[in-house]
Amino acid sequence: MLHIAYLMALLPLAGFAVLVVFGKRLGDPLAGWVGTVAVFGAFVVACIALGGLWNEPASARHFTENYFSWIAVGGLQVKVGLFLDPLSMTMCLFVTGVSALIHLYSIGYMKDDSEYSKFFIYLNLFVFSMVLLVLSDNLLVTFVGWEGVGLCSYFLIAFWHERDSAASAGKKAFVYNRIGDAGFLIAVFLIFSKLGTLDLPTIFAHRHALGGDATTAVALLLLLAATGKSAQIPLFNWLPDAMEGPTPVSALIHAATMVTAGVYLLCRMNSVLALTPDARWVVAVIGGVTAFVAATIASSQQDIKKVLAFSTVSQIGYMTLAVGTGAYIAAIFLMVAHAFYKALLFLGAGSIIHGLHDEQDLKRMGGLARVLPWTYGTFLAAWLAIAGIPPLAGFWAKGDVLSNVFRKSPVLWALGVVTAILTAYYMTRLFVLAFRGDQRWAHAVSGHAPEPPHECPWVMRVPLVVLAVASFAGGILDLPFVHTAGLSSWLGPVFSNSLFVDHEGAGLQSGLAVIDGVAAVIGLSVAWWAWRREWDRPALEPAFLQRVWYWDDFYDAIIGRPGQVLAKVAATTVDGRVIDGAVNGVATLVRKSASGVRRLQTGYVRNYALGIVLGLAAVVAFLLSRVWWS
Repeated sequence: MLHIAYLMALLPLAGFAVLVVFGKRLGDPLAGWVGTVAVFGAFVVACIALGGLWNEPASARHFTENYFSWIAVGGLQVKVGLFLDPLSMTMCLFVTGVSALIHLYSIGYMKDDSEYSKFFIYLNLFVFSMVLLVLSDNLLVTFVGWEGVGLCSYFLIAFWHERDSAASAGKKAFVYNRIGDAGFLIAVFLIFSKLGTLDLPTIFAHRHALGGDATTAVALLLLLAATGKSAQIPLFNWLPDAMEGPTPVSALIHAATMVTAGVYLLCRMNSVLALTPDARWVVAVIGGVTAFVAATIASSQQDIKKVLAFSTVSQIGYMTLAVGTGAYIAAIFLMVAHAFYKALLFLGAGSIIHGLHDEQDLKRMGGLARVLPWTYGTFLAAWLAIAGIPPLAGFWAKGDVLSNVFRKSPVLWALGVVTAILTAYYMTRLFVLAFRGDQRWAHAVSGHAPEPPHECPWVMRVPLVVLAVASFAGGILDLPFVHTAGLSSWLGPVFSNSLFVDHEGAGLQSGLAVIDGVAAVIGLSVAWWAWRREWDRPALEPAFLQRVWYWDDFYDAIIGRPGQVLAKVAATTVDGRVIDGAVNGVATLVRKSASGVRRLQTGYVRNYALGIVLGLAAVVAFLLSRVWWS
């Protein structure tokens, strides 16, 4: 069964190829169904491969297979192969499963779009790139998948490129990710220079040969790569702007593919990170601070998708915090749970936007529970899950992270608890402003009453229902009191340095769980009290949070505007005067020299004869002077 694992990548690639050739002819909705079936087929293959891997003994749950040689230059031998273990298997399951649901949802959401088939071309290529990233047994091939998801994100964020805002958002995402990609590439170069290989199993076996300084450098460079791809400080600014793309794109990027890639990379390289405690502390601090900062920003955004975008930045911060404290299994547990409820939140937001005829402002919503019952019911599950209300998935997954962080750093744990309160607050604010209170969408604008909202079609409802069930019951994957089963035992052999809370007393575990639950209730209660009757509270939405702590303004001040000045100087002074001046100066010198020499060409024989005579006289005079002086 394991030998068919390559189909997890090949099927989305085949869907991409079919749609490139026949997509226009297939049209709406057949092109969407082709793309959806291709990704759903990859999920079926993942389930079959899971069965094959599960039947192996815990110590033998890894499978490698080489397909062909890609690069063979001197000591660099790169083969395209597959590396399947519990970590890559877990990633493939939720990537293909959630992506299939998002594809199905998109069939209804993108209906009648003029570029319908192109959208599914990009989606299939996106999923292929992510699966390639996860399954590769070589860092260079991993980088190909890494770049693939970055390229597809650019295509999809700027999908409606006729809008200036969408085109700019796509470019912003592309540039920010290239900064992180430089870190990845330098880490690859450094690993190869020290170990002479890029094969993951060989790197893990000889990781001690890297040396202390090189190991720390590799870990920090991989962190830089992760901050770009997974939108962490200081490279998180691109992700909120990525909301310019169609809403299913937001769900795909935030829940199943791109932003999880950075956390996956750090988890995959856990054996290297384990050798450098200092770098791990940097990872933990970056994650903790990002989680807190993004949560504060989310509490003041008015665009429903931007609230969810900053929520993703915050949740990925939790995962990065877990990685930094060595809690790799907790990071993956939260990643899977987050995939369920964040996909549901974005698809639910898409249903709201679809029903309100492209309205995204929370202040122009309200009272939608009565007119969008399916969206309301499923969104309710996602809201409670991400808020951390027991027994939904978010409570167990986030609690697992915080329990592990508590053992390493009470300060970071306290920061995580405050962030949990803020998470419950901003998600309750979103829920109340969208679904409760007055129907503000019914107010006339410019004398014209808007059309009433409408519920989404069944092809969009099915993914909502499936994800709602997963958001409610997903915690069963790794309940804290059954670490002998679930993800902990499944991923245990991959993460020999992971932290568990089993050895802590039951009283401490219960106490930490109570604190997590209380934090969620506090955040929820405060937001419900503050927003259930009022929809406009400027005092609770300060400008510095609406403007993202002035982060973009800061970058604009220290990079953007100085860059513009430098470009202007380069264009006018350096290029116009120095470079063009030098080129034009040479041309002028040649022209004037030629004009002067041209006067010697008179066309008169007597002038040429006189020149010959004078030349001979000069030669004779020179020779006589030599004889005289000798």
